[in-house]
Amino acid sequence: MNLLQTNELKLSKWTFQALLLIGYIFYAPSAHGQNEKDRTWSVYKADAASSNYSPLDQINVSNVSQLKPAWTLAIKDNAAGTRPSQCNPIIVDGIMYATSASQHAYAVDAATGKQLWSFDPFNGKESGGEVNRGLTYWEKGARTGAPDKRILFTANNQLFALNAATGKPVTSFGKAGKVDMRIGLRDSAKDIYVSSTSPGIIYKDLIIMGCRVPDVYGAQPGYIRAYSCLTGKLVWTFHTVPLPGEPGYETWSKDAYKVVGGVNNWAGMSLDQKRGMVFLALGSPSYDFYGTDRKGENLYGNCVLALDAASGKHVWHFQTVHHDLWDYDLPAPPNLVTIKQDGPDGRPRNIDAVAQITKQGFVFVFDRETGKPLYDIEERKVPASNLPGESASPTQPFPVKPKPFARQWITEADLTSYSPADHDSLVVKFRSMRYEGLYTPPDLKGTLQLPGTRGGGEWGGAAFDPATNFLYIKSNDAPDIITIIKGDQTKASSESAVKSSVSSQLGTIDRNAHADQYLNSTGYKTWKDPSGNPAITPPWGTLHALNLSTGEYEWQIPLGNDEALQAKGAPETGQEGKAGPIVTAGGLIFISGTDDKKLRALDKSTGKLLWQTTLPALANATACTYEVNGKQFVALSVGGTTENPSGYLMAFALP
Repeated sequence: MNLLQTNELKLSKWTFQALLLIGYIFYAPSAHGQNEKDRTWSVYKADAASSNYSPLDQINVSNVSQLKPAWTLAIKDNAAGTRPSQCNPIIVDGIMYATSASQHAYAVDAATGKQLWSFDPFNGKESGGEVNRGLTYWEKGARTGAPDKRILFTANNQLFALNAATGKPVTSFGKAGKVDMRIGLRDSAKDIYVSSTSPGIIYKDLIIMGCRVPDVYGAQPGYIRAYSCLTGKLVWTFHTVPLPGEPGYETWSKDAYKVVGGVNNWAGMSLDQKRGMVFLALGSPSYDFYGTDRKGENLYGNCVLALDAASGKHVWHFQTVHHDLWDYDLPAPPNLVTIKQDGPDGRPRNIDAVAQITKQGFVFVFDRETGKPLYDIEERKVPASNLPGESASPTQPFPVKPKPFARQWITEADLTSYSPADHDSLVVKFRSMRYEGLYTPPDLKGTLQLPGTRGGGEWGGAAFDPATNFLYIKSNDAPDIITIIKGDQTKASSESAVKSSVSSQLGTIDRNAHADQYLNSTGYKTWKDPSGNPAITPPWGTLHALNLSTGEYEWQIPLGNDEALQAKGAPETGQEGKAGPIVTAGGLIFISGTDDKKLRALDKSTGKLLWQTTLPALANATACTYEVNGKQFVALSVGGTTENPSGYLMAFALP
């Protein structure tokens, strides 16, 4: 903060106190000063480091039990069918910006919940329900007295720039306020599909964007691109599937760059402003479960990737899965952390690092500048593939430390027994499949996959507390069954479920062109018994406190509870969930996302439950916390209900 901003801040505080003394407060969103506490959650996941951390402490372990609803805004942009919301709102100078499950953008008075403006990117047409987890704020010229403040967000394939004060498109950006993100990928824009699940990140006057592409044969590669925040002009592109002559091209089949897709950043990214480096969590190549058209290790699939933010040039990478056959995308942005450790001379030192959680349940920790692992990583032998034409990697990387935070191995003893018939069915299925632990390749006899495609770690990501060096991670124990069939079986199969699954995977791709390819007809579903109960014993969801300085877990607790399945006297069951934790200087963790519809506050030192409330619907979104006019709030997006299908924005505060 410079001297001018400091003086402005002091003046703003003095003025506010003076108004309090005379008993009169004039409040308007446009009058908010740029108090630094009004910008403690101004970026997706709190800050450019993706820390999910807040320095606020007004709400703390001593008073959180008094937390009450402060305001609720019912979204009204979806007429039929409830939708989940995954948005992590941002707050800038007393205004909350958020997206709805219908991909509309909103500005809300963060103190009262009053809607200030909304923007419909579809002009009244149906949105299609694409996932959207937030938006991005950019400003320029604040010191000149005429600031240009913009909201950048995506809806389907379009990147929009809106005036932050009015919600109107900035017509000088792209074409009439939007940029078509299909342009600049491999194939003709009119023939492809692309969207953006997580918001982009700002480096100076650039917005760096990842994207979502279908997990199908023939999908687009997920190139990383940077656009001018002023004009929408494409400034640089990084080819995540390398072209001939580029480093990494040799790790693919000769013509893979022409046909293979994926290797995209759908989970979000982090930025080191000082070093000018952007850090990305990349997904798997497509097709996810069969890779005969992409033989090799497939850089930069499943990589933690560091790029020069100004130019998009490669700095370093580490591949967490070679030749992925399990859809083990990196599910969340890397956390940029500073770890306190003893150096070689025995003196304590601070290490700027990158911590990456994975679906497999690993935490990889690297030196931020060099990419050198802070804890040893071993290449270990893994099972070979039996599928025709497939060449699974003979080894995969395993961190020696920290230990996995999710289960990676089960036996028959771990199968549930809610009834004799259900248990017998699970045993028969278990014995029929190929299962040799983590990285058992897809197989024609069926494969048990644990962790499954929803983790382990999920897109809610981890929260880092700089005061303790603790990384807080929500994990799932959710096994999948991989059922491999040939593409041409879709023509003969009479099972509508198989048809639907395979059709969704092939999308609009020519099925005849892929008639001899193999498909997973039961992907992305947690294994259940015939009655719909979980196939493996609890816990099914766990919250972990990992000390990054030592690589050891300080505590681990089940998170969420299915009372109907909880055995008498047993611990809570834990539940699957995709939302991540946030941690505060007040000693608290806030987390939602479990099927019991709870928002919880926990003691960050012990994991002890201090407060909880039942929400009107599943809040499958990471919360945020912020301060306006000296009052701290905790807020989150909540999914739709029968009464209000579009869902809600809800905030809580002390009385």
